[in-house]
Amino acid sequence: MLEILKKSATEQSNAIRNKEVSAIELTRASLERIKSVDEKLGAFNSLTEDIALETAKKVDEKIAKGEELPLLAGVPLALKDNMNLIGSKTTASSKILENFVSPYNATATQKLLDNLIPIVGKANLDEFAMGSSNENSAFKKVHNPWNLNKVPGGSSGGSAASVASCEAALALGSDTGGSIRLPASFCGIVGMKPTYGKVSRYGLIAFASSLDQIGPFARTVEDAAALLEVISGYDFHDSTSLKLPVENYRNSLNNDIKGMKIGVVKELVSEGLTDDVKKAIENAVETYKALGAEVVEISLPNLKHSIGIYYILATAECSSNLARFDGVRYGHRTANAQNLLEMYCKTRAEGFGPEVKRRIMLGTYALSSGYYDAYYKKALQMRRVVTEDFIKAFAKVDALISPTCPNTAFDLGARTEDPLAMYLTDIATISANLAGLPAISIPAGFDSEGMPIGLQIMTPQLTEAKLFNLAYKFEQAHDYYKKLANI
Repeated sequence: MLEILKKSATEQSNAIRNKEVSAIELTRASLERIKSVDEKLGAFNSLTEDIALETAKKVDEKIAKGEELPLLAGVPLALKDNMNLIGSKTTASSKILENFVSPYNATATQKLLDNLIPIVGKANLDEFAMGSSNENSAFKKVHNPWNLNKVPGGSSGGSAASVASCEAALALGSDTGGSIRLPASFCGIVGMKPTYGKVSRYGLIAFASSLDQIGPFARTVEDAAALLEVISGYDFHDSTSLKLPVENYRNSLNNDIKGMKIGVVKELVSEGLTDDVKKAIENAVETYKALGAEVVEISLPNLKHSIGIYYILATAECSSNLARFDGVRYGHRTANAQNLLEMYCKTRAEGFGPEVKRRIMLGTYALSSGYYDAYYKKALQMRRVVTEDFIKAFAKVDALISPTCPNTAFDLGARTEDPLAMYLTDIATISANLAGLPAISIPAGFDSEGMPIGLQIMTPQLTEAKLFNLAYKFEQAHDYYKKLANI
């Protein structure tokens, strides 16, 4: 069964439809694979075996009756453990929610269930999605399937590692500053952040509400496009959800890109790149030229401010959002408090990890009296300036490309003592969140140690079809996506 697990989600879906394998057999094979390799990987916080098998059974019943199957029905999926699924623990990899059981489904989760996609388990992440390496989980670190001594990227490291190791063909992650694209780059798979508002955030545990967006992980661009079709669409539960029809992205995957203008982001290729990453980006430029696109250099002069803007806005929103975890209604409550204030303080001190505490403190400071105008308000103004840079750039080009990260996956523990070095890992990804743009990371080669390199593509808001098309044309020009981690 390992051979079918190595196939793409589209191939697995076709195998189910053609009765080459039943949905129950495929789901069981996925669960067995997790049980055999996840002790080394740490990609899952919990398995949802009963829920997955019940969904798979419905798929097989539909096939037996000759009924039409929804998109990706029967294909095993890993769900990031910050999205609600009724009857499962939703922990956000934090001790404060260690025993919290979801009372309702997130909208994205419900769409998966409606499409009969078996959810095999809840994927590990950096606590409350705060981190770039998946070393901040309260339960266990996630290891990179390509090299178990290296990080998988964060915060959706469990989701990315599960797809890269063939534990699941698909996964959902959330991206606040690169939390889908960075792990996709480090793990050699496809990871995509949609336009802000394209996918409902209802039922996603909030980190920074103006930046968070749910998106797909897959091993091919076609699979990612199909999964985005499943989860996108308007939701009245989410006031930021866009009232737009769901597009069929797969229809425009193989469109000609001749004559399209692609901009290489000058600020993201000029310094700080490793030689292997630089070479991969140069190869990507040549690939697009060979496909008939015109490639030019584009400057985003205010991009250098994006890390500072992000770490003021994101921490301010996190400080506000995480105030709800106080031990009163749900989650961990300290066992020995003499009064209400002591209960609040001890609960949060015991329940939150060091990185979450650091960000709450930074955000509370930025929002405090006397500092609000100097920090938070200024960051909001600068966010608009960065967005204007993108608007000007997209007046000249159809898309922008850059490395997803200046480097490949680093060793576990290499940056844990230096938060600033860790934050700088997101230099290339953060700006797309600030501007609400769709962005994707696709495999673009390997470094001298055999670790994957990611290429990031960004397009204007609501142009996911163009984004997937550009990604697909590059993917098909190479065989990087066919190489799998040997675990």
